[in-house]
Amino acid sequence: MFGTESSLSMFLNTLTPKFYVALTGTSSLISGLILIFEWWYFRKYGTSFIEQVSVSHLRPLLGGVDSSSPSSSSTSNGEADSSRQSVSECKVWRNPLNLFRGAEYNRYTWVTGREPLTYYDMNLSAQDHQTFFTCDSDHLRPADAIMQKAWRERNPQARISAAHEALELEDCATAYILLAEEEATTIMEAERLFKQALKAGEGCYRRSQQLQHHGTQYEAQHRRDTNVLVYIKRRLAMCSRKLGRTREAVKMMRDLMKEFPLLSMFNIHENLLESLLELQNYADVQAVLAKYDDISLPKSATICYTAALLKARAVSDKFSPEAASRRGLSTAEMNAVEAIHRAVEFNPHVPKYLLEMKSLILPPEHILKRGDSEAIAYAFFHLQHWKRIEGALNLLHCTWEGTFRMIPYPLEKGHLFYPYPICTETADRELLPTVFHEVSVYPKKELPFFILFTAGLCSFTAMLALLTHQFPELMGVFAKAFLSTLFAPLNFIMEKVESILPSSLWHQLTRI
Repeated sequence: MFGTESSLSMFLNTLTPKFYVALTGTSSLISGLILIFEWWYFRKYGTSFIEQVSVSHLRPLLGGVDSSSPSSSSTSNGEADSSRQSVSECKVWRNPLNLFRGAEYNRYTWVTGREPLTYYDMNLSAQDHQTFFTCDSDHLRPADAIMQKAWRERNPQARISAAHEALELEDCATAYILLAEEEATTIMEAERLFKQALKAGEGCYRRSQQLQHHGTQYEAQHRRDTNVLVYIKRRLAMCSRKLGRTREAVKMMRDLMKEFPLLSMFNIHENLLESLLELQNYADVQAVLAKYDDISLPKSATICYTAALLKARAVSDKFSPEAASRRGLSTAEMNAVEAIHRAVEFNPHVPKYLLEMKSLILPPEHILKRGDSEAIAYAFFHLQHWKRIEGALNLLHCTWEGTFRMIPYPLEKGHLFYPYPICTETADRELLPTVFHEVSVYPKKELPFFILFTAGLCSFTAMLALLTHQFPELMGVFAKAFLSTLFAPLNFIMEKVESILPSSLWHQLTRI
């Protein structure tokens, strides 16, 4: 044991001040590199690399809860399974309430000089048009052949010219659709063109319906004609809603859902919910939610926040945070708060728009569920419905941030839904015009603990390097004392081991 102490003492005495300068300088450099990497990783992915590794890999090894699956205590097995199945790798969906390009998006451009739609968003719409409005047999009808090329055309004026050329040959439903969407400068003009499209579309639909079982070519034609007819009727209903004929719009949407019940991919029920809220027909809104807010169906911001709005409506007019803190929450208030937490967990970006903490922009033609694009699309049409219910926004303001305390690690572990996908920020930056809109991200971009810790460590080691350079002898004494203290437990352990092991074995070990 004496030999070990003498070796340690000799080692400490041979260390020069240059060694301590090099040691602290190297520590400062390593800390700085860690800080730069942490900052870059956090800015790109919205989370700390060290925190993510510790939560994902170290915590399970240390006996923590598995963070890869939603907690079974807070959600049913069916909900968890459907959440896993419905999770899509940041799949982009058609916005059920997208505006008209000619009558709304273009008017915004004329007034502000800004382009509300990104190239990526418009390219997705072009792909949708080719999928829904064309088929392999279009070459058999000259007008459809022209429109097949028109949907691929990037230049808006070229598309409009092609639609007029197709109409010179025959009444073509898709040509009227293109003109109503892109050439019409008012909603009334768009409605007139859609009514003409409806006449042409119904004729094509009836003819293809009679021939649909005569071969795959006719089946494809009938599928295309069905898509065209559903699209026209839906847009006509939206025209009625925009022109103030809301009851007429509701009837058209209900009839469309009854006539084509299997075409749920169009999400017509979201248009219906918005129109029913405008009529303040909350009983019918609840009936629609009872049908579509089901564990086996994918969720949306419209579904979750409308359910929260109905729960909040029952208590919001009398809700007071001071009174609630004194007496506690009643059952109805607790249900409303839980519904708000559920909605915020699904899409945490919506409250900032509803509470007008962040400016709204025109919604894109496509949305990313649980992303900023979906939050904009929802708040753009539903903010007025929240304002109409007294106290609803106040209740939301008092309770929505509590969701983040319930879910400390939203990227790894959810409460009622699958963990929040990290890829939403990248997709939203493609969908939204970032030139004049700051994309909302989640978790909130604040300095996490590990970045602050690394920055502090970097500053501390740099200060040590400076002090060592200025006062080498004094810092050498402190360093020797620190190392002696550090090695004290090791000396104690070695004493215990020496007392237990035979002297011959101990001498062999010390020689090694």
